Amino acid sequence: MPEKSVELIAPAGDMTGLVTVLKAGTDAVYFGAEGYNMRAGSRSFSDADFPSIRELCDRYKAKAYLALNTIIYDRELEKMTRTVAAAKKAGFDAVICSDMAVMEACRKEGIPFHISTQASVSNYHAVKFYASLGAKMIVLARELTLQQVRHITGKIKEDRLDVRIECFVHGAMCVAVSGRCFMSQELFGQSANRGQCLQPCRRLYIITDPEEDEKLEIGSDYVMSPKDLCAIEFLDVLMEAGICSFKIEGRSRSPEYVHTVTSAYRQSIDFCIAHRNDQDFRKEYRNLTGKLKKELALVYNRGFSEGFYFGKPFDAWVRQYGSLATEKKTYIGEVKKYFPKAEVAEITILARGLKKGDKLSIVGPGTGVIACTAETFFTNDIPGKDASKGDSVTVKCPKVRKKDQVYVLEKRN
Repeated sequence: MPEKSVELIAPAGDMTGLVTVLKAGTDAVYFGAEGYNMRAGSRSFSDADFPSIRELCDRYKAKAYLALNTIIYDRELEKMTRTVAAAKKAGFDAVICSDMAVMEACRKEGIPFHISTQASVSNYHAVKFYASLGAKMIVLARELTLQQVRHITGKIKEDRLDVRIECFVHGAMCVAVSGRCFMSQELFGQSANRGQCLQPCRRLYIITDPEEDEKLEIGSDYVMSPKDLCAIEFLDVLMEAGICSFKIEGRSRSPEYVHTVTSAYRQSIDFCIAHRNDQDFRKEYRNLTGKLKKELALVYNRGFSEGFYFGKPFDAWVRQYGSLATEKKTYIGEVKKYFPKAEVAEITILARGLKKGDKLSIVGPGTGVIACTAETFFTNDIPGKDASKGDSVTVKCPKVRKKDQVYVLEKRN
């Protein structure tokens, strides 16, 4: 496999996320259309946004993949076909799907399509079938081992099949097969297969003895809540296995999350491509990814796992609810004005105060994510060491925009 074909694909749940991952160096971005993607909780995009998305991706020389990967009902076919036509008109590089109706719409419009992990493609016969329909990329089921992936990519090469293989490398893992779960539908009427999952599997459960009315907690683990996948330390092995595209999960995550994760995997991939043949590659790569993994731990995570790449994972379940991130963010205000010549932002403090040395995260739809440290700043035009609600602060930072949101990043206790 030519190394230049290795592609990093990052998620965008809204325009801020889109700008963020593009600035972080992704090769491609995937995003949902309203009503048809597996992350209904993210803001998604409408057809009217498509030209702007294409323009932004072109500016950063990145590919644009539209996710239409929910199941589709008859009443939605007309709207779905219009969305596919709009994607073709906008010049998107592909549509990600699992429903045959979407594949057929793509074929009619002449836009490439990729097979979503929702299709649970787990063997070469399925790969060959979807390739015969015209699929250009197939996201394999997350339950496959590296050995199984190698078998599939080997057969593709042997048969000279015109299809590429994509795998997830980072993000949430579902307890159900490739995310096809009915628990949320059963309990709340919100279908995971329609992108509406409320993740009841992530919660703590109590079992009850009906005869004695005794209640017991199910161990110390959240037995249906897997740790997050993190493949940062073995991307070189995945490359050698013939995987062409590495996908990051996280369209519902914060801009800080997608920035940190995309940047980390960008560095890891670039290092592998540039230094894989170096004598000290393994040692240097281990040093790099050790540092990158610590950065990944700063943002939302449920602990890290190697997934199924090396067999059924041990110690795969989280032991507490929510994020294990070592860093948290707190909203403090918004940008009132930016002075480009001086590279200074004027920030109105609207919530918790600011103090010298605070690490700032400034987020906005045109800015993406900018990180800086308030080493020195002015409070109400006077050199200061702190600022309170209602104060105006000026601090040096890279270019931001009016109304961008400002947060302080702190270590969790």
